[in-house]
Amino acid sequence: MADAPILGAAKSKKVKLDDTAFGARFNGPLVHESVRAELNARRQGTASTKTRAQVRGGGAKPWRQKGTGRARAGSSRSPIWTGGGVTFGPQPRSYTFKVNRKERRAALRSALSVHAERGTIAILDPSPFGAPSTKQANELIVDWADGGSVLVVLSDEQVDVALSFRNLRRVSVLPADAVGVADLVGAASLLVTQDALDELTRRAKGEKPASDDADAEEDAD
Repeated sequence: MADAPILGAAKSKKVKLDDTAFGARFNGPLVHESVRAELNARRQGTASTKTRAQVRGGGAKPWRQKGTGRARAGSSRSPIWTGGGVTFGPQPRSYTFKVNRKERRAALRSALSVHAERGTIAILDPSPFGAPSTKQANELIVDWADGGSVLVVLSDEQVDVALSFRNLRRVSVLPADAVGVADLVGAASLLVTQDALDELTRRAKGEKPASDDADAEEDAD
């Protein structure tokens, strides 16, 4: 079973990682497909051009068909004319494509397991951050990250911690429920709080949040 150190702890303490979420075999094609799906979903797809039928003007023939010595032309909005339409130009579209739920979970487990195998995951103790402190956050990760990119994963309530890390160079801060496979693969190191670790483990294993179970019990009563 893999484990992760706790950064900032007085003694060298470690946290055991769930073997199902952090001990999976890496599936390259599945991770690649999930990363493509996530990056495509972030694309706006708003690029737009006009065809020769949509460009204003060009209704009259520029000059007569014969006798001028110039090439024949039927419209000043031809694609070969300046100011004319665009041939096969981009149109607004959606780049998203579907990845099955089980595939997304398997890809998430693969990405988390890579960090666990390489020893690039650590647990962040949020208690020292009673108030935002970028200096304190930088001192915490400067030696551990060794200049590489760091993904800090927090729970929604840990606002002061997020404010401490968000301005650091090569550091990204995301809530646990918004972390994707592309974010995990793109980060050299992964720094998570215990609450965020529990959320990532739950997502990787496909378990429901504890709050949903409590609501279901109340509805049954």
